[in-house]
Amino acid sequence: MPSKITIEQVNQIVNNLHHNPFEILGCHLISERQRQKTWVIRAYLPKADSVSVMLPDSRRQYPMKSVHHPHFFECEIKTEKLDTYKLKVKEGKQEKIIYDPYKFKDSPITDYDIYLFGEGNHYRIYEKLGAHVIELDGVKGVYFAVWAPNARNVSVIGDFNSWDGREHQMSKKKDMIWELFIPDLDFGTHYKYEIKNWEGHIYIKSDPFAFSQEARPKTASVVSDLDTYPWQDQEWLEKRSKSDPLTQPVAVYEVHLGSWLHTSEEEPLKQYGARAEIVHASEYKPSARYLTYYELAEKLIPYVKKLGYTHIELLPLAEHPYDGSWGYQVTGYYAPTSRYGTPEDLMYFIDQCHQNEIGVILDWVPGHFPKDAHGLAYFDGTHLFEHKDPRKGEHKSWGTLVFNYGRNEVRNFLIANALFWFDKYHIDGIRVDAVASMLYLDYDREDGEWIPNEFGGRENIEAVEFIRQVNTTIFEQYPGILSIAEESTAWAMVSRPPYMGGLGFNMKWNMGWMHDILDYFSMDPWFRQFHQNNVTFSMWYHQNENFMLAFSHDEVVHGKSSMIGKMPGDEWQKFANLRSLFSYMYAHPGKKTMFMSMEFGQWSEWNINTDLEWHLLQFDRHKQLQKFFIDLNHLYKSEPALYERDFEGDGFQWIDCSDNRHSVVSFIRRGADINDFIVIICNFTPQPHSHYRIGVPRAGFYREIFNSDSRDYGGSNMGNLGGKMTDEWFFHNYDHSLDLCLPPLGVLMLKPEPIQQEEVIEENNIPEDFIDESVSLEEE
Repeated sequence: MPSKITIEQVNQIVNNLHHNPFEILGCHLISERQRQKTWVIRAYLPKADSVSVMLPDSRRQYPMKSVHHPHFFECEIKTEKLDTYKLKVKEGKQEKIIYDPYKFKDSPITDYDIYLFGEGNHYRIYEKLGAHVIELDGVKGVYFAVWAPNARNVSVIGDFNSWDGREHQMSKKKDMIWELFIPDLDFGTHYKYEIKNWEGHIYIKSDPFAFSQEARPKTASVVSDLDTYPWQDQEWLEKRSKSDPLTQPVAVYEVHLGSWLHTSEEEPLKQYGARAEIVHASEYKPSARYLTYYELAEKLIPYVKKLGYTHIELLPLAEHPYDGSWGYQVTGYYAPTSRYGTPEDLMYFIDQCHQNEIGVILDWVPGHFPKDAHGLAYFDGTHLFEHKDPRKGEHKSWGTLVFNYGRNEVRNFLIANALFWFDKYHIDGIRVDAVASMLYLDYDREDGEWIPNEFGGRENIEAVEFIRQVNTTIFEQYPGILSIAEESTAWAMVSRPPYMGGLGFNMKWNMGWMHDILDYFSMDPWFRQFHQNNVTFSMWYHQNENFMLAFSHDEVVHGKSSMIGKMPGDEWQKFANLRSLFSYMYAHPGKKTMFMSMEFGQWSEWNINTDLEWHLLQFDRHKQLQKFFIDLNHLYKSEPALYERDFEGDGFQWIDCSDNRHSVVSFIRRGADINDFIVIICNFTPQPHSHYRIGVPRAGFYREIFNSDSRDYGGSNMGNLGGKMTDEWFFHNYDHSLDLCLPPLGVLMLKPEPIQQEEVIEENNIPEDFIDESVSLEEE
């Protein structure tokens, strides 16, 4: 039988050098005479001893012969129609019957898909690239597609072919996308891509668009199904789409899932779909393992709900190989880490959050990626995702690479990734890490180590446009969500829309406030009188952005001490200082974020390898601090004056910010209803003050709705007998004022009670229900 191909063509397949193996392999019509057609079927099976073609319709079998190479097989078949065939393959003593992958020539990815991706505007590209279980010509299998435009050849490797790159060689489409449909594969298949560059070097890469990966230290991608989980949160999503988070209470509990709590290795694993080998933390002490997403849903969600937080913020959950990076060195942008379970398990966790009225914010890391060999670095043998020039493409101090935001496909990869987490996992917001590192070309670089932009400046114009496109797109498609910038510089209009010249976030971490206030509270209270500006300065700029006040994980690591450890004084003063700090935070304009363990006063810094110090809750001071946070969060959510007008000038008003001699500040927070306001007085020294007078906007009885010095919180219980009536005494430019007792290191919140026309409340005739167990300094 004469062969229709040359030895050079065979060698191209055998040596994995052909950009389109479909031209050689598979079924081809070679002649057509009247009613008789002749077909040739070719296969390269590097481990096969013999191969036959089977025609199920006619139940006939045709042996294939070796051509030019012992494992390159070919046979001719004369038949009018050849729609379906299989290959009977004998390897030693084993025999199997398979579909020929090169029979399936239809491509699920269209030219228009590739055009949009090349433009940077295919926002659902993750539905095309990656690995997807589909059906072609009535046969179920997995369609693989990967962007590697500069590769000479790409193959799919996995358990199904003994990780042999010769067996499933992919075809290149439009000089961009390599694709192949492999029949009979299904969900759970482990795979990678073998990529060969033009110099012949081979790179073994995980799939950038994989929906799941093996647990470290393994790095294979896993074919996963994200479309079968039965979501029960439609009511939550509809409510979210009609809400404006800027006028809602936002109190965020930041969590690293792996170190919030471990459980005993001996405790039966609650699987619910999670596999034991996935969640096993082998490098930690043998008696502990990670909680699964299901176990976290049972333990973390009720805890956060009890504390009264509105949102959980998760440190990066995208797959990362190194635990010590806390998730900030991502290799699998579309794969939630398998440390805690499967993608469907994570969906359950988020669904349960929503059913308990808790939003979920995900830390997102588009600023850099690690150099791990299986990741994005030098992906197709060239600098594909990163800049070639290290002056633009590398953060040397972090040991990571910088995305090339000027490349459309890279920008599309990241924008689609942000949308992916909202689409498939129903998250409610993203917190974008290290925005400053993206905005400035000279970030953490010395002179000569960076390249100015086209105008000679230090601004990364390409990154700015990328950020604007991300935010514009996610807000268009998912109204009511949060996009929060961790941005530490004075870049203007970070939280303003792009049409105004802004970056498009709707919130920005107030890093300046955080540093000022921690410096202030870390010093001995006697010195605070000389640093009143640390407390008051933020009010000069608090309307410039939509600020979020955040005490994050970064404040309790690397020798910075825990929050309670930063506070001066003896143990009582440390706890009083901490209550005063967080009370001021909640009274200050802006949304709130705090890291796990701060709510009960952990003494040690955060350690990723151990649990939080939950044993401290057996001691009264720590348990009382936890109750303080429960009450503070519930007060915050119940008082619109504390959140409705965070970003409006009329939402905040000083009463007195100049009493630095006593380290006291007083101010008013107002809600949308002009008659709804709260008076806040902060005494930042251990010295209590009796008969401390402040002016207030109107006459009447002011109920003491919160006192950080309450006995319930471990304080001295100084207060104002539940509230005070105003005096007709002009003070602070108001016609009426209050004579108050200020507790040591205490924050008071007072709210005016509505007075009925027929009621006249005398100072010594306070309604009995206004009185609590507070003890005033006068009584003592």
